[in-house]
Amino acid sequence: MNKILHINVGGYPFSIDDTAFEKLDHYLISLKKHFERSEGCDEIMQDIETRIAEIFQERLAGRGIVSLSLVEQAINIMGSPEAFGAEWSAESSGGEKEHTTTSDWGIKTGKRLFRDPQDAKIAGVCAGVAHYFGIQEVVWVRLAFALGIFAGGFTIPLYIILWAATREASSPSDRLAMKGEPINVQNIARKVEEEIDKITDNFESWREERQNRKKKWRG
Repeated sequence: MNKILHINVGGYPFSIDDTAFEKLDHYLISLKKHFERSEGCDEIMQDIETRIAEIFQERLAGRGIVSLSLVEQAINIMGSPEAFGAEWSAESSGGEKEHTTTSDWGIKTGKRLFRDPQDAKIAGVCAGVAHYFGIQEVVWVRLAFALGIFAGGFTIPLYIILWAATREASSPSDRLAMKGEPINVQNIARKVEEEIDKITDNFESWREERQNRKKKWRG
């Protein structure tokens, strides 16, 4: 008979049997070792755990205990460490490795409607709608809302409803779901690292601009 443990994954409580916990623990340890040199390691791991928690919730539907089978399903969706060049923890039971290919874990989750704060003029509603419908230029959605204002103003309450009803894409996982990209380990890590690089580039641009202004004032 397996022991039942109570754990927290991505901020959510779960009951899990001991064999499933061992598998999940070794999986997360392997991922942390792989990403430990990345500047965004903590954010990557947090997003991975949150996504695993979502998978558990979807499969359990509020009932039952996380089993070894469910942990293996989550790993197949998220991607085995060796699928992107990492290795299983040496402590993994029996030294076995998951042989998961990209076709196993490259699952499309379908686009979800979010507000996009990274391309927002007011609340990011238009940018989110553009992502949802696959419209490359968000300006066309903004133009449609603007025309609706002049044609009776019906788009004003529509915008307010969408603003209130949709949540902001606040994490890399949210932004992947918003664009219909697979929410797996590789894509989460890529998204986090891209965003860190963008912040660094923006800071460097700001610092360079500030230095140029100082030179002009001194000149």
